[in-house]
Amino acid sequence: MQHTVTHCNTLQHTATHCNTLQHTATHCNTLQHTATHCNTMQHTATHCYTLLHTASHCFTLQHTATHCNTLQHTATHCNTLQHTATHCNTLLHTASHCFTLLHTATHCNTLPHTAKTYCNTLQHTALYVYISRWGCMRPEYSGIINTCLTVLQCVAVCCSA
Repeated sequence: MQHTVTHCNTLQHTATHCNTLQHTATHCNTLQHTATHCNTMQHTATHCYTLLHTASHCFTLQHTATHCNTLQHTATHCNTLQHTATHCNTLLHTASHCFTLLHTATHCNTLPHTAKTYCNTLQHTALYVYISRWGCMRPEYSGIINTCLTVLQCVAVCCSA
């Protein structure tokens, strides 16, 4: 009987060891499954980081594209302003030229009145010199009076034209 008891103890010990091995195997399977799951999660995390980096790059590109569109719009606006400024400079030059022409025209309109006034004065002076010549002719003034009379008669002819 002793032998049977020892055998039972051995079997019991073996059964306990088998249960431990079975439990360990189950635990190993669980760990293996967990490791596989961790590897999958690690791969997913790596993929997520890649996607996050790509998304960040996309936002940067989108911001850059928006900035480029703004710069392009600004450049177009600058070209328009430059064209307008050139047109304004042309108009300013033309206006300045018009004011010069207007001043000249005003001066030309004044000239006939001025010329007529001077012509009348010169004709009156010529007449006075002519009359004075016969009225009180002095020999020392005869050369000057004759020269003045000739010039004044010429002016009078020009003024009457």
